[in-house]
Amino acid sequence: MTRRFSTSAAAGSSGWDRRAFLQSLGLGGAVAALHGLGLETARGYQANDTLHIGIMGVGGRARALMSSLVKFPNVKITALCDVWDHSLEEGRKLADPNAFVTKSHDDFLARNDLDAVLIGSPDHWHVPMTIACCKAGKDVYVEKPLTHQPEEGAQLIAVHDQTKRVVQVGTQQRSMPQYIKANQLIRDGKIGQVFKAHLSWNRWVPNRMKRYDPGVDPASVDWKGFLGNAPEQPFDGYRFRNWRWFWDFGGGILTDLMVHQIDIAHWFLDLKEPQRAAAFGRKVAAEAWETPDTIECVLDYGPPLQTFFEGGFSNARNRAMITFIGTSGTIYLDRGRYEFTPADAETPTETLVLGTDPRKGLDFYDNPDGETLHIADWLDAIRTRRVPNAPVEAGVTAANAAHLGNQAYRSGQVAVMRSNPV
Repeated sequence: MTRRFSTSAAAGSSGWDRRAFLQSLGLGGAVAALHGLGLETARGYQANDTLHIGIMGVGGRARALMSSLVKFPNVKITALCDVWDHSLEEGRKLADPNAFVTKSHDDFLARNDLDAVLIGSPDHWHVPMTIACCKAGKDVYVEKPLTHQPEEGAQLIAVHDQTKRVVQVGTQQRSMPQYIKANQLIRDGKIGQVFKAHLSWNRWVPNRMKRYDPGVDPASVDWKGFLGNAPEQPFDGYRFRNWRWFWDFGGGILTDLMVHQIDIAHWFLDLKEPQRAAAFGRKVAAEAWETPDTIECVLDYGPPLQTFFEGGFSNARNRAMITFIGTSGTIYLDRGRYEFTPADAETPTETLVLGTDPRKGLDFYDNPDGETLHIADWLDAIRTRRVPNAPVEAGVTAANAAHLGNQAYRSGQVAVMRSNPV
């Protein structure tokens, strides 16, 4: 049985009735995230009050999220902060014409006209910026992985609990309807006892891994501001533009991509950190990276569950997908589809394709637009002072699983979780 939903219209347009779409999946409650609620909140917001949003780290990922933000009424992007002139120039094109622009974190956070901040910085800045924003009274949307080092999690949770700010982690699959529905089905026992989760994120981008000169003028970058708590080092334009693949700033494939998939496993199966991890990686094509460009990671959460992730950039096999295997059946998920296969069958008996693109496992689909749905959930949580779909605690545990995998890879040994901060 195949059901296909065409979701080609942008948020707020008349071409797509999202309410009917979500209700057709049995997700009528999710509609609230897409419609303003006319309730006064703890901060006095009304549904028609304008939220003033600032952006810290205005790179390509942040600008993609800004494109979602500007779709919503009663939202203005009124401040930008970044260490690179080019990013600020590009960000101006999406922000309010009179937006405040600066390279100074202090000047940015000193503004009392900001209600919330979207953080799209490199990973090593996520926790320092989130803590600073919370202490300054700003609600936060912060990209994944939430933490860059395991010890940051407990500190962030403590500040979050103290300040009571709304913090949404950028694991947008939690706001996508097929994941919400699959979570419900697994909890209802549709596939029986889950004993295996297979996660993948593969791409074919060989040219991306070659050393090149990105043409960044050092004079246009506040390099000291970029480094932050990272070790002092001379300016390197390649590292600046490819920071995800260097340990001082990112954590490679596990923190960039596996964290999305393991977050879903944690959510569906009520998991926290794994007990142990083993990881095996290598560089197939990367000439200049510190992190591997292909990696396999096994995470042990105790019986009966086995969890395995594979990721690489030299072959797009399986692309980005999650498969939950249970005693009664299997559920396959990606960002554009859901499939159910009974345990005694070889092919799916239920297939739900959410948009018009039939390909499996793409990084992004125009519809459902996970970024816009996740931003909508965050904005609604700000107005209603509720917990958002991707809370701090979930972000910490997902990142910790990735950190444990990286520890195993870098040490060449099985890594053991020494503490459970959440």
